[in-house]
Amino acid sequence: MLLALVGVTGVGKSYYKELLVSELGFEKVNTIRTRKMRPGEANGKTGIFMNKEEIDLLEMEGKIAYRFEVFGGEYAYLTDEIFSEKNMVFEMHYTTIYDWKKIRKDIKTIYLLPENIEVAKEKTKERNLSKEKEEERIKEIDEHLNRYNTDEDLRNQFDYVFYNKYNKKSDEEFIELVKNILKEE
Repeated sequence: MLLALVGVTGVGKSYYKELLVSELGFEKVNTIRTRKMRPGEANGKTGIFMNKEEIDLLEMEGKIAYRFEVFGGEYAYLTDEIFSEKNMVFEMHYTTIYDWKKIRKDIKTIYLLPENIEVAKEKTKERNLSKEKEEERIKEIDEHLNRYNTDEDLRNQFDYVFYNKYNKKSDEEFIELVKNILKEE
């Protein structure tokens, strides 16, 4: 199964991705990105960091399943991970949902919503972002939620919605949701 976690910055996508790896044995889809590594990130662990030319080469070799631009950088995903028979999980930017539904019609998506938007904003401020990037991401949180709340077609693209309360009970409920999705497969 290919499972995508979607939601605003600070909602817990990375946290829940790691939880699925440790609790249910999922493997992470590596996100290839051109942006600079942030403090605490490591190439091959946080994702794969490449320049545009390196991604171009992989794409020419047929090794890229999907490539897009967001937040001023390029991102890509490897074909062998996207079409793996294993249980794979990754974080998806909400604007790419229409493309993903064409690439993998059987993709499962969980849209994560913060029970309290201010907590997501505080989590975003805890990242090692420049002041300019932090302001951009906070603004994007509001824009993202507004679009999600007002665009019924967009909302209908996602298979499941999960509210993160940022506590242990949420963790348990999230794991149960994914276990139930796996049973449906």
